[in-house]
Parts: sequence; structure tokens; C-alpha cells
Amino acid sequence: MTTVISSPEQRVVLHGVSWETYERLLAEHQNSSSTRFTYDQGRLEIMILSPEHEEPNRSLSFLVEIVALEMNINVRNFGSTTFKREGIGRGFAPDSCFYLQNAQRIKGRKRLDLSIDPPPDLVIEIDVTSPSLDNFPIFASIGVAEIWRYQEGRVTVYELVGPEYVRREKSARLPPLTGAALSHLMAESERLERTDWVRAIRHWLLENR
Repeated sequence: MTTVISSPEQRVVLHGVSWETYERLLAEHQNSSSTRFTYDQGRLEIMILSPEHEEPNRSLSFLVEIVALEMNINVRNFGSTTFKREGIGRGFAPDSCFYLQNAQRIKGRKRLDLSIDPPPDLVIEIDVTSPSLDNFPIFASIGVAEIWRYQEGRVTVYELVGPEYVRREKSARLPPLTGAALSHLMAESERLERTDWVRAIRHWLLENR
């Protein structure tokens, strides 16, 4: 079993890990919000989250909720809920995830079962030290329709087309938003106070609907 460690996100990758070990680690850390596990057919990535990672995650997640509210779209925020399928040997806990188009289908659900429930419509992926593209096949195999990837201050939108993700200019889940607009609004979140930032989001929506 080999390990690779990177900083500042404290990311550890283990190889040759069984599904049973993955399940046990999930159970042992079910009350931990600072540890994230990703499993891909024997490869297990363990990441300890940092403020540098979580601040843009919270801001982008908040932006989703504000835009959905302003557009009168029902949204369910499932945060970093773990999604896994033993049959394909894959599982992940996103930085944030949302049900939009499928929000009604999971109404009232406290636990999700991917054998009967749909995957999230939108996943947010925050990259501080390394790209998330290696995780994209995992998201695709689960059926996540759209990914917003945040890296170095920019947001890139990806849509699932067949078995792979294709970069898109505009979000299909929240159509007014483009990668450029998301990047601009995220930059504004660092410059403005929170209440002023909400006003900026609303102003952008009024001008771009």
C-alpha cells in the first residue's frame, strides 16, 4: 500500500484499499465534517479540509441557494453527503452538492440510496492544490449531471455528455449563470461585505435574466 501526501490540503492517497475498509472508515468518521473520503476501485483519497478550501466552498454554495431562490427554483442542499455504489467500486463526498431538477423526487428523504434515488444535479468541486479531473470519472459513473470546478479564483462549468464531462460556457442547471459570471461573483464575495454581495448577485440576475 503506497501513499502520496500533498499540502496545504493534507491530501493522502492510499492504493490497494478494500471496499470494506472504505466502509469502515466512513462509519468511524461519520460525525467528522473536516475529513473527506473518495474511493475509486481500490484507490482511497483522504483529505483534511482547510479554511483556504472551505471559504470558497461555502460562498459558492451560498450563491447557488441565492440564485435558486431568486429564480423561484426549488433546491435541496445535501452538502458533503457521501454517495457510493459498491457494484462499481466507487464513492465520493463532494465539497457541496444540490438537487434542483430532481429536488421533488427526493422530497422528504433523510437517507439516499442510489439504487432508487437520483444522483445530485450539481456538484461543487474546490481545488486548492491539484485539479479534480481524476475525480470526474467517479462523478460520471454515479451520474452527476453538472460540476462547477473552482480553482485559482475561477469557476469552470462542466456538463455530463455520455460517459464524459464537456466544458460549457453556461450552466444548464441554473441557466443564467456562466463560468465567467460565477468567477466574477466569487471575486466580488472576497471584496464585498456579505449583504452587499447578496445585492450584487441580485443585481446581476436582474440584468441577465
